[in-house]
Amino acid sequence: MTLPSSPEMLVVSFILGIVASIGGGVIGGVLVGGKALGNELAALLGGFYGPLAGVAGVVLGLVVLTIAS
Repeated sequence: MTLPSSPEMLVVSFILGIVASIGGGVIGGVLVGGKALGNELAALLGGFYGPLAGVAGVVLGLVVLTIAS
């Protein structure tokens, strides 16, 4: 099975990965710090800091998939 590695598909995958990391950061922020900071502030901070690791993981994953295909 070959994965499509066109530039358009890589950009779409990158954008979807960023959106997913922001969503995961928001959910994680609310779960971890919602009671201490308030849900709104915890969601804002999670949405801001979530992509820090998420973008690196998405880029690494796309590089590995591009090399493997």
